[in-house]
Amino acid sequence: MWIYEKKLQFPVKISKSNPRAAKIIITQYGGPDGELAAAIRYLSQRFTMVTDKAKGILNDIGTEELAHLEMVGAMVTQLTQGASAADMRAAGLDPYYADHGTAIYPQSAAGIPWTAANIQSKGDPITDLYENMAAEQKARSTYEYLLDLIDDPDVREPIKFLRQREVVHFQRFGECLAEVEDYLGQRRHFYKKV
Repeated sequence: MWIYEKKLQFPVKISKSNPRAAKIIITQYGGPDGELAAAIRYLSQRFTMVTDKAKGILNDIGTEELAHLEMVGAMVTQLTQGASAADMRAAGLDPYYADHGTAIYPQSAAGIPWTAANIQSKGDPITDLYENMAAEQKARSTYEYLLDLIDDPDVREPIKFLRQREVVHFQRFGECLAEVEDYLGQRRHFYKKV
């Protein structure tokens, strides 16, 4: 079904270890608005979409989110590469280090493990597409917050790329929503009384 090209969608080449940055970036791996939640959400919702185009868009974006998960994992790995237990402790990652060393584990920046409660799949295509548009905006906001906190250009460039992809996904879901609403004959207008 998929062809996997063994390279990152955007290069991640971080030259300086920074466990403190890793601690906050991990949220886009396993946090509530991160890439794992997005991939699982979209790949699950595709089964109840009502048009082939909508199914294809969810499949495409869900697959791309897996590529983004890989990028975030590479960033966290490179940011903790060579970090000692003392470095991890100084970054506030001692509980994480005790459980996982420097391995990648899906959790939020606050240390809350990933859970399926982070995703939604209602089975109503219109509801799910609005959910997805909101999810893309939340992920975009998170990447912008990360950019506010990180100065290293080696880290900022992949984050900028990921932020831009959230914008593109939001637009694609908007196009998909219009098509599904037309297909169902249920174009909804928020500003008109029902």
